[in-house]
This record gives sequence, C-alpha cells and structure tokens, in this order.
Amino acid sequence: MASNKQLREILDDIAAAPSGPQVAAIFDFDGTLIAGYSATAFLREQIMSGGLSPRDFVQQFEAVRKFATKKVGFSALMNATANTLRGRAEYWFEEFGEEVYKKSIAGSIYPEARRIVNAHLDKGHTVAIISSATKYQILPAARDLGIEFLLCTELEVDDGIFTGNVISPTCFGEGKRMAAEDLAAEEGCKLSESFFYTDSDDDLPLVEAVGRPRILNPNKSLAKIAKERSWPVYKFTSRGRPGVGTMLRTGMAYSALPSALAVSSTMWAATGRKRDMLNMATSLWSDYATAVTGIELNVEGEEHLWSHRPAVFIFNHQSSVDTLIIPKLLRRDFTGIGKKEIGDFPVIGQLFKFADVILIDRSDAKKAIEAMKPVVETIQKDKLSVALSPEGTRSVSTRLGSFKKGAFHIAMQAGVPIVPIVIHNAVDALPRGQNFARAADIKVTVLEPIDTSDWEREYLDDYIEQIRDLFLEALGQLEEHQDDISLDHWDEPLAPHAEDTIVADAEEPDAPELDLEPEPAPKAAPAPKKTRKRTATKKTAAKKTTRKKATAKSTAKSRSKANGRATQ
Repeated sequence: MASNKQLREILDDIAAAPSGPQVAAIFDFDGTLIAGYSATAFLREQIMSGGLSPRDFVQQFEAVRKFATKKVGFSALMNATANTLRGRAEYWFEEFGEEVYKKSIAGSIYPEARRIVNAHLDKGHTVAIISSATKYQILPAARDLGIEFLLCTELEVDDGIFTGNVISPTCFGEGKRMAAEDLAAEEGCKLSESFFYTDSDDDLPLVEAVGRPRILNPNKSLAKIAKERSWPVYKFTSRGRPGVGTMLRTGMAYSALPSALAVSSTMWAATGRKRDMLNMATSLWSDYATAVTGIELNVEGEEHLWSHRPAVFIFNHQSSVDTLIIPKLLRRDFTGIGKKEIGDFPVIGQLFKFADVILIDRSDAKKAIEAMKPVVETIQKDKLSVALSPEGTRSVSTRLGSFKKGAFHIAMQAGVPIVPIVIHNAVDALPRGQNFARAADIKVTVLEPIDTSDWEREYLDDYIEQIRDLFLEALGQLEEHQDDISLDHWDEPLAPHAEDTIVADAEEPDAPELDLEPEPAPKAAPAPKKTRKRTATKKTAAKKTTRKKATAKSTAKSRSKANGRATQ
C-alpha cells in the first residue's frame, strides 16, 4: 500500500479543495483505479470461456502488436476489437463484463483509490471515470465505487446488436480532453479547479487542461514529465503482482494452524478438555497469523465482544482474512459455520472439522436446516458462542450483500443475543479473487448486543432488516440502501410443528424497535433504544444521492443511467 504519509497528503489535499459539484474529480481507469489492464482480463476470460474464436484472437493480437509498436493508432485498435463483436447481442457482453469484474477486476481496485474516490464524493465533487476502454469494462467498477459519470469509448449498437463499428471520437488522448470539457460544460464544472488522476503520458492533453493534475503509478514517460513540471506523483503497491515476501508470509500464516493445534494439544492431555485446547490454539494462531501478515485491527466497541456470552456473532464477509479476524476478536469459547466446500480444502478443511466448525451444504436446504439443530444445542448446553456471516458468501467489494435468515433463527431458538461485528475494509488485505494477504490496517466496529428474548415470530423479517440497516449505517452505506434484502436460503423453520418455531410471515406490521444491550438473565432488558430506520434522512443537495448508480456518458454525448445492466 502507498505509505500512510502519501495517502494522508492526498486526502488532506482533497479536504482543502472547495466543496461542491463545480469541482470535478476525474479518474483514469487502467493503472490508476485498478492495477493492470481491464482489457487483459477481458481477453483472458474470453479465451478461457471459448467466447473468442482463433481467428478473432489472431486479429486482436495483431491489432495490439501494431498499436504497441505505433504502427497504427488507437482508433484502429478499437475497430479491430469492435469487429470481433459484430453480430453479437449487447446484453451478452454486459453480462460478460459483470462476470469479469467479479472474477478479476474487483480484486484489482487499489484500496487507496477507493479512499480517494470516497473523499471526493464526501466533498460533493462531480466524480467521473474517463477511459479509452468501453463501458462494459468499467461500468461494474463505477457502480461499486459509487461513481456517477463514465466518459469512455463507445461501440455502435443497432437494435441491441453490435454493428462492429466504433463511435467517433474515441476517448483517447485529445479525445479525453474533449470528453472532460463536455462533462464540465454540462455539469457546470470548472476544469481549472478540478482534479485529474492518471498514470499515462497518453493523457497529457487532459492533464494540462485541469488545475490539479495528480500522477498515480506513472509510466516512465509521465514520471519524467511530472518531475520536470513539479506535478505531485504517488505510487501504490497494494495491488498487482505480490512480492515473494507477501507470498511467504501468507503461507506462514495458514501453515501455522497445525502447529498451534500441536502445541495446544498438551492442554488437552493435561485437562482432558478439548475445548481448552481449541481456545489456546485459536489465540496462538490468530495472534501469530495477523502479526506475520501485517494485519492490524483497530477495534471500536471491543467491550461488546465480552459483555454477553454465549451469543450469535454476525459479521459482514468481505475477505478470506475474515478467518483470521474473527478468531482474533473472539479468541475463545466459540465455533463457526461455513460452507461445505471448505471441508474439501487440503489440510485446512480437516483442521476446521477437527475444530468443530459446522460446515453447511448450502445447495441442500433440508440438510442445512438439520445441521442447525446441533448449533442451538451447542449454545444452550455447552455455552459456546457461534460466529457466522448472514451474507452467506464473500462480497466482491466493501458493499454489504443481502442477508439470509439462518443466524437469526439460531439466536431466537437458543435465546441468546446477536452481536453485530462490522468489518469495514478487509478487502484491503485480501480481496476476493486474490490469494495472498497484504499488510493492512483494518477497522472493526462491534455494535451493541441485540436482545432476542422478546422477539415475535411474525416480525422476523423486520428484525433482520433493522439489523442490516445497522451494518449499512456503520459502513456508511445506509443512504445507498437498495431493497435487496434476501430472506431465502436455508431459512425455513427449524421445527415446523413446534410452538416455538420462528417463521417469517409476509405483509405484517412493522416490527418494534430492536432492544440493545440485554442485561444478563434473569434481569429484565432495558427500555428499547431507537435505531435508524431505512427511511433515513437524505443527504444534503451538495452531496450526490445517486452514488449507487453510474452514468455511462460517451464522447458522442449520449448518456444512460446504470440500472441493473447498461443501456445504449
């Protein structure tokens, strides 16, 4: 990651700038917002999926070679790309772009860039991505980052079918400057007060047109020019090819788990209690693994981890390093729930089974329901807490996913509180799609325990919604909230014919407000504290309220809102 000093300098610079939409913050995409090139990811996935014929591949390769050797211009390169799509449906390429983003591009976004974008959004600036690439490569990232405007090269589409032509002018070189000037004119921005972030000397026309050029990860030519003109230069190393040290430290972290269990086995031998051994191994391993990978936890509300046990601890699942973070936080007397596939991992799967982690077959609802019964018994009889993610799977970014019902059924059946653990930026260390953990400062907010003792079964959906809103509020995503809460998955009643079964009835009145910080039994719970409902007050007009949407704006001045899939 860029040094904290560098990032702090950038953020302070943004904070000192005027607020309001008259200031634009324009970001190049490849090499600036993400490490590497989105075109490479697209080409790789097209080849692997069989979506590119040998003839098309040769044509693409030859066009790239000629462009790299300056035998042809950018327009010729894009014409070759567009020709390979001739006759294909646009919706196919839109969906393909979403898949490539999830598999390859999302994990390449620089965490520093994400913070810089958020800083501009908080200032109410007009934020845009400008790229010579197409919107199919960029639009998913724009949605993820909350960026409203796209300025990019557009491919011609007729009645939903690619024609094989490129709309002129392309968004390259001088074309980028023209596109930025069009945006400024239409949105009332002043380029003389605006920021432009880029890594390439191809973007010099726009760099010279803005008042605040910012050079990120520059190529050699731009680095030389920036030095001559005293432009601020910053380099990010938090993404891209990991170094040998990063790979070794990640290997050391996970290979230490068997050693921690072996060392702790003496505790089992001495006491005859397996749980004592697991508690010791959990503490040893999580402390070592986070230290060796350079992961630092900044925890707010740590007291809530201990005030009410046993409990159901729920956390948002951003990264594989959550398997380090949660043991580091909870330390003892808990078990986890994960997907069945983990059991197939060499070594780790067997160790998880030995540690009594409950692995669920998410494809079989009946088996999942049956597996929940011993979880409730474990909480009630063994006084163990349970940790799981209501999202059910890792997200591709910091955006909160939909919630399943399982964790809430467990808490109600066991009669224990729910403790929300909000992990803000685990993706900084290890995003989905990557394999090696990098050093990162990760913020964690532990919210007040939520009493479930007086929950009523007809209000379960509403309780889940309120708790998800608590996560959204802590993550700063509440005002971007979409009605995407999911109440399916392995979430049927645990005992369909029992009187105490928790079921979700549709079209019921709003639930009562959540009770926070339940007193240990048998004391009565305190008066309910209000939690913010999903009808939260909107942001002021100076701030964009459409951050969950991206606008595709071509150099031909066409504009479309991103609503599910892009439109031409």
